[in-house]
Amino acid sequence: MTANLLDCLEINPDVPPEASVIWLHGLGADAHDFEPVVAEFPLSRLVPTRFVFPNAPQRPVTINGGFVMRAWYDITGADLGRMVDIGGVDASCTEVARLVDRERAAGIPAARIILAGFSQGGVIALETAARYPLRLGGVIALSTYLAQPEQLPTAKDALPVFMAHGRDDPIVPYTLGQHGRAVLESRGYAVEWHAYPMPHSVCATEIADIGAWLVQRLPASS
Repeated sequence: MTANLLDCLEINPDVPPEASVIWLHGLGADAHDFEPVVAEFPLSRLVPTRFVFPNAPQRPVTINGGFVMRAWYDITGADLGRMVDIGGVDASCTEVARLVDRERAAGIPAARIILAGFSQGGVIALETAARYPLRLGGVIALSTYLAQPEQLPTAKDALPVFMAHGRDDPIVPYTLGQHGRAVLESRGYAVEWHAYPMPHSVCATEIADIGAWLVQRLPASS
């Protein structure tokens, strides 16, 4: 891998890929966190798809006592709507955009590149897709929020977003996810919203719903 790109775990199809899903983990996790979900998707109903799982850089996280862990940006306080390191968000968006550029250079059209992320990773997935100069295939935003809702660009051609949140989330409040949804919809994003009876996590029903959404976005040739 090129030295200036994020370190990634990749799961490639048996034939040359025609689409890519770049999936960003949450705070303190790593590239392996969502690796197991790929086997749960109906891959035979998708175009041949490469799944790319980047590792976030190691950095001190203020809210966790300065402990060094994988993080897409620093969090300085419990109020996620106010205590976000915007410089860190910007830097991570730049790094993820480089991965999108790499996929395009490998022959994957922008319209077949989907960004996905959980919690912090969802913040970066949403921000990167909104800022990227070309319209991407969509965003999967799980248990997450908007870091800069007032600065969110208008959607390019009703960019589709699968957005999901646990009603009992004690880390990223459900209301914060709902606010993000409202802002996205007000800016022209085509949000498919799902709520689940769970805390800050994922569940089997959610994974099945994501799989169905992916089939809509990246259907295999009949």
